[in-house]
Amino acid sequence: MKWDTQQLAWVHKPKSSVIESDKVELVTEPGTDFWQRTYYGFRNDNAPGLLMEIDEPYFSFEVKVSYDSKHRYDQAGVLVYQDSDNWFKAASEYENDTFQRLGSVVTNRGYSDWATTDIDASIKQMYYRLSRRDSDFLLEYAYDGEHYKQMRIFHLFEGGGAIRMGLYACSPEQSSFRAVFTEMAMTECKWQAHH
Repeated sequence: MKWDTQQLAWVHKPKSSVIESDKVELVTEPGTDFWQRTYYGFRNDNAPGLLMEIDEPYFSFEVKVSYDSKHRYDQAGVLVYQDSDNWFKAASEYENDTFQRLGSVVTNRGYSDWATTDIDASIKQMYYRLSRRDSDFLLEYAYDGEHYKQMRIFHLFEGGGAIRMGLYACSPEQSSFRAVFTEMAMTECKWQAHH
C-alpha cells in the first residue's frame, strides 16, 4: 500500500496545479466548496480534490498541508469523497487575522455537519492523519508531524469497500490561494482496535 501519484484522479480539476512524486500544489478558484444542505440550505460541490481509490479496509494516511490562506473560509486539508452526498473533509479554515477554525465536516446521505475548534491565524501548516477501520474513521492533527491529537471519530454510511481519499483545497468566497501538500504516506493502520 503506497501513496502513488500515478493513481490519483481529480474530482473538479483546478485550472492551476502541479503534481510531483513528493509534492502536490494547487491554486484555488473563487466560489469553490463542498457543502450539503444543513442549516444554510445551499449545496456546493465544485471544490478540487485529488483522490486515490483504495479498497484496503485498514490503513492510515498522513500529509503535511501548507497554505497561504488570507480570506474568510479559505481551506486546505484531507478529503474522503464517495459522491456529492457522501464525503468527509478536514482543514484549517481561515476566519480573520486573529483566528482560524480547525474543522471537519461529515456528510452522510446529503446532509453536512461542521465541528470546529479555534486556532491562531498565524498557523500556516498542519499535519493530518486519517485512519480507516472499515466504514469508521479517525482523524488526527499535529503541529509538528509527530504529536498527533484526536480531532474526530466518524462513520460514513457509504464508506465501505472502495473509497476515494486524498487532498483538497477551496475558496468559498471571492478569493484564491496556494496550497501545498507534502510528506504524504500510506501506512498500516495506526488506529488500534478498541478492546
